[in-house]
Amino acid sequence: MLKKLITALAVAAAITAPALAQNVTYTKDIAPVFKEFCSECHGEGTPLFKEFKKQEEKFTKEKTGPRMDSYPLLITHIAYPETGAIQRRLDDGKASPGSKPGNMYRYLGGDDQERQKNLALFKAWLGEGGWNLNRWAARGDVPAVTKEQLDKLKLAY
Repeated sequence: MLKKLITALAVAAAITAPALAQNVTYTKDIAPVFKEFCSECHGEGTPLFKEFKKQEEKFTKEKTGPRMDSYPLLITHIAYPETGAIQRRLDDGKASPGSKPGNMYRYLGGDDQERQKNLALFKAWLGEGGWNLNRWAARGDVPAVTKEQLDKLKLAY
C-alpha cells in the first residue's frame, strides 16, 4: 500500500513539476494543447459566443462550442465576460468533496494522466490562486468573482 502511494505521488509530481517550474505562456504551452484537444469543437469555423448563445441548442447538437482559438477569444472565457467558464468546464472536480469534473475535462487528454498534466498546465498559466470557478455575477450556487481573484490571473501571452 505504501509503495502504491509513493508511486502515485511520484507520478503526480512528475506531471505537475514541469508545468509549474517554467513560465507557462499561451503561445508556447496553451495554444498547442488547445489545438490538439479543443480546436475540433472550438476552433476556426465555430461561432463566436454571441452567435453560439443565440442558437445554443443547434450548436450543441452539432457538438460545436463557441470559438476560442485565439488568445483574446480564450481570455473572454476565463476573465470577462464569460468569467470562469474555462475553469468550470475543464476542472477535474477534485477540489471539493461531492464535486464532479467539468463537462470538458474528459477532452483534455487520452487518459487521466494526460488530462491531469494538461489541467496542471492550464492552472499554472492562470497563476497561483487564479483557478476559480466563479462567474462575473453570482448565479445559483456559483458566487461572483472578486477583484482579488481576478488580480491573481497571470495569463502570459
